[in-house]
Amino acid sequence: MIGDEMAKRFYERADVVRTLVVALLAGQHSLVLGPPGTAKSEMARELTGRIEGAAYWEILLSKFTAPTRMFGPIDVAALARGEYRQVYDGRATTAHVAFIDEIFKCSTAALNETLGYLNERIYHPENGGEPIRCPLIGAITASNELPSEDDAAAIYDRLLVRIEVGYLENPSNFAALVRSAVRQPAAPARTTVELAALQQAVREAVPAVDVPDAIVDAVCTLRAALRRRELVASDRRWRQAVRLLQASAYLDGRPAVDETDLSMLTHVLWDSPADRPTVEREVLHLVNPDAKEALDLADAIDELEAQLDAMAGQSREALSDWVIKKAHNKLATAGKRLEKLREEAVSAGRSTAAIDRVTGRQRAVRARVLTEALGMDASMVQAQL
Repeated sequence: MIGDEMAKRFYERADVVRTLVVALLAGQHSLVLGPPGTAKSEMARELTGRIEGAAYWEILLSKFTAPTRMFGPIDVAALARGEYRQVYDGRATTAHVAFIDEIFKCSTAALNETLGYLNERIYHPENGGEPIRCPLIGAITASNELPSEDDAAAIYDRLLVRIEVGYLENPSNFAALVRSAVRQPAAPARTTVELAALQQAVREAVPAVDVPDAIVDAVCTLRAALRRRELVASDRRWRQAVRLLQASAYLDGRPAVDETDLSMLTHVLWDSPADRPTVEREVLHLVNPDAKEALDLADAIDELEAQLDAMAGQSREALSDWVIKKAHNKLATAGKRLEKLREEAVSAGRSTAAIDRVTGRQRAVRARVLTEALGMDASMVQAQL
């Protein structure tokens, strides 16, 4: 329910929202990577704000952020009495869920404590006392860019789930976004979950989900396929990913992991965004033949969009001629095939997530063709899709 409600509010973000929910259920940290203005912070706040009773902490890091600002400032009143204490309330040290923006700008001074916080959920006080156990379930982090320094790369390695986001692609969704700035929307439904229920799921229910031998064999096959392409993930990352698969099955109400859950690995097994399409193809080739064909269609759709971009500035007549001779038929054929693939996937009980994602691309490119090449009003495009 939470995922469905948020997907209605955040256009073209259904898969992102579900992945963030799964990461929290798995007790893992996630990274949302994308340019400014793509609702990264807003999505994180909306999701974490739906956990009733949870202590929430948020920070925007910079190269000058001191560890005490993150984990607890010095108690000045106590210091005046000759006592050295830190105030932990409202800081990372007491948070159940956290949002850390610009995570890779973590200062050198705070690096070790941040790694300990993410890895072991502990904080070492400034006065050298006993380590403090932090109740953190999971952190959602965000960045506009990948780390460029070795220190930040250590944090990057600790973020199991990595999700790329971009600006809205579909002109109809963009038009709806613009309208939302001038029209007060009706208050949306807002499902929440109790902190105790989330903690019980993370500690007991999710780990209890069965992982059949067939899934273990599929993971081993995938690892070998990626290694042949020189894409190597650490043993730790593979092991942690199993809990992610269990969380995906739990979210769907299933007692055991099945092949559809393996699609979560497309958010785990890449380091560079340039490698993500390769990882996605290997995963889907293994678990979902429908999705593999959908990705092939996505390549053709991307090629059409590149052609549209290359024709910028040409006359309306030239654009119309291109639409009639090439774009229209190819997009229509791709749309019909995607519909068929989805029907076959549903009938076979397979995941439609990848097919739906490519369908979204097909509709976005078709909407661009209608608005940019044929001059159709964006507000009318939705009825044509």
